[in-house]
Amino acid sequence: MADFDMVLKCWGPVEADYDAIGGLVLTRLFIEYPKTQELFPKFAGIAQGDLAGNTAVASHGATVLKKLGDLLRAKGNHATILKPLATTHATKHKIPINNFKLITEIIAKVMAEKAGLDAAGQQALRNVMATVIADIDANYKELGFEG
Repeated sequence: MADFDMVLKCWGPVEADYDAIGGLVLTRLFIEYPKTQELFPKFAGIAQGDLAGNTAVASHGATVLKKLGDLLRAKGNHATILKPLATTHATKHKIPINNFKLITEIIAKVMAEKAGLDAAGQQALRNVMATVIADIDANYKELGFEG
């Protein structure tokens, strides 16, 4: 519970500008881990230099962060939020589980820069996401997806 609260204390700036922060998160993810961009067919043709400021990237980044906000506010009681997300990411999008770990690190960096998330808060985010990722992985296994 304390980890969720620590991250939520710095969530306000993220919530205040989901598009800008979300766009930054996905842009950094795609630049730091170029293979991840290939997992998003609608972004495959966007040159790395054109990612920043791309409205489709920002919009999808906002969607990611809004869902993360829902998961944070659920404080671990997230099965009803997570199951549909895990199902689509396994059956439709085919997202390997490691990619959730990669985006966690990007979110931690961006929140440090843009929302004042200190080292303890970044570790709290990693702890929260470790639980979320383990639950996504359990759902993947139920679906027979070897993400």
